[in-house]
Amino acid sequence: MHPRVFIITGAMASGKSTVATALAKRFDRSAYVEGDAFLRMMVNGKAVMGPVLDAEALAQLSLRHQLATDAVRRFAHSGFTVVYEDILIGSHLLSAIERLSDLAPRVVVLAPSIEALQERDRARSKTGYSEKFPPNVLAEALVRETPRIGTWLDTSEMSAEDVVTIILKTDPADNPL
Repeated sequence: MHPRVFIITGAMASGKSTVATALAKRFDRSAYVEGDAFLRMMVNGKAVMGPVLDAEALAQLSLRHQLATDAVRRFAHSGFTVVYEDILIGSHLLSAIERLSDLAPRVVVLAPSIEALQERDRARSKTGYSEKFPPNVLAEALVRETPRIGTWLDTSEMSAEDVVTIILKTDPADNPL
C-alpha cells in the first residue's frame, strides 16, 4: 500500500499539533513531523518569526520547510503514514505540496475563529501572539493568501478527535490539489 501523507496547517493555536498527534496515533505505522522541531534546532543566529519577515527570516523559513518535507519523504519511503504539521500559508503550502506531489499529500487547513485562537493561545504554555502580533494577522493571511485546496475546517467548537474523525471520513477525491 502506498504510504499516506497528510499536511495539517493553520495559524498558531489552531490545534495543529494536537490534531496531528491524534491523527498519527490512528495508524499502525506512522510518523509525526512537526515543523517547529526544525526551528528549535537552530541555536544561534535564528531569525525572528513574526508578522513581517525579513530576507533572513524568509530564508530560514524556507530551510525549515525543506527539511521538514525531506523528513516526510524519508518516512513515507520507509513505509510510514506521515502527518506533517506546520504553519504553511499561501506559497509556502503550495511549495510543500509540490515537493511532496508524488506522495499525493492530503491537505487539511484548520481555520478556527480569531476568538478561538485567542482563547487557545491564552490557555497554553507557549503563547505565540502578542499585542504587536495578534491572531488575526495569521488567520487573515491564511484566508487571503492560501488557495482553497484540501479540506478546510472551522474547528472553533471541535475537539481534536472530532477533527480526526472528519479527516479520516473525507474521501481523498474530495481533497483536490
